[in-house]
Amino acid sequence: MTQLDVLVDTLFRCVKRLLQLNSPDGQILFMNQQANNLTGPLAGLRVLEIEAIGPVTWAGMVLSDLGAQVIRIDRPAETEISQGFSPQFQFTQRGRDSIILDLKSEQGVDSALGLVSHADVLIEGMRPGVMERLGLGPEICMARNQRLVYGRMTGWGQDGPWSQMAGHDINYIGLTGALHAIGPRHGRPSVPLNLVGDFGGGAMLLLVGVLSAIWEARNSGHGQVVDAAMVDGSMALLAPIFGRLQSGQWIDERESNLLDGGAPFYGTYETSDGRYMAVGAIEATFYKNLLDGLGLNAKALPAQMDRSAWPVLRELFAQVFRQRTRDEWCDVFTNKQACVTPVLSLMEVPNHSHHLERQAFVEVDGVPQPAPAPRFSRTLGRAGPISKRGGGAKAALLRWGLKADDPMFKKLSSDL
Repeated sequence: MTQLDVLVDTLFRCVKRLLQLNSPDGQILFMNQQANNLTGPLAGLRVLEIEAIGPVTWAGMVLSDLGAQVIRIDRPAETEISQGFSPQFQFTQRGRDSIILDLKSEQGVDSALGLVSHADVLIEGMRPGVMERLGLGPEICMARNQRLVYGRMTGWGQDGPWSQMAGHDINYIGLTGALHAIGPRHGRPSVPLNLVGDFGGGAMLLLVGVLSAIWEARNSGHGQVVDAAMVDGSMALLAPIFGRLQSGQWIDERESNLLDGGAPFYGTYETSDGRYMAVGAIEATFYKNLLDGLGLNAKALPAQMDRSAWPVLRELFAQVFRQRTRDEWCDVFTNKQACVTPVLSLMEVPNHSHHLERQAFVEVDGVPQPAPAPRFSRTLGRAGPISKRGGGAKAALLRWGLKADDPMFKKLSSDL
């Protein structure tokens, strides 16, 4: 060993020791942060995303917004749901690089496993068993990379009699009680977009699971599989409602309870211009301010929590709200602390004064879209550009810390 070799080796050991001293558990989890202006609390985290729809792509967006280096493996052909949808408006695709691989070919799988070897996290949304049949199941991937956190997103879960059944958000929340609980009392259950299953009960729980497994790996040195199922997550969201149900405080019928539109002080009301106000005056102080704003005398009305009087109060409130426009009611309730606010249309949202002040929307390639959330005081998130399918593959590998002269870089580059 030459003097230069000894010097380099000593320098490496010193740097390694410094990293260990600054690590909570004395281990080095991620050593791939590059001097390339990475920002966000997840800067340096390498995530491999297998192309999917709904919750997986949303989770990939959030991870990227918070600084993770996300590479998405796309199919050779676009999915049916994305065809004809201009890429610049596919906001959940922002901030990561796309690599096209045919995972039904041996070469494609081999390249994917090469990426797995350098990844900290893999997220996928295939039906149970598909990744295994492709040769990319957890056992094979974690044999390549023992610290890999393998996030699996499904509707029904990895097992159970319905695990192989096709479905979408509406089907999953239908099995949890969430769909049953939303809507008018004497009408059909209302579809809450795909927010409850796909994103609230799906992607959010996937993210919590993945980040929890990353934290655990700091101590154990081993990754693990995260089974995130929309049915599980949606039922977890319903925990407070199930608690009220079992205590006798919740009636298993739509629009009959405190938080489902049954209470006249927690719902929406149409205004004279055909728009709506949202009312959430649950607490006594807020309820008093609501009545003051509506010009009603509390002493002449039934008690707030008298359920038998709720239909009468609801009709009375509806009559009063129909006497003014939405914006006129906004003027009445501004700074009144009554929990009464406007119901904005999607087109109105970006230009509301509160969102403008907080810069809640950002422009990416000239297109306004929701800004990264949550917000951090030091390590700010960033909404990255939406890359074309298969665009920037080699640059992505460099950002993952692979060197141009690395044999793996050369192999992957030749395959892509």
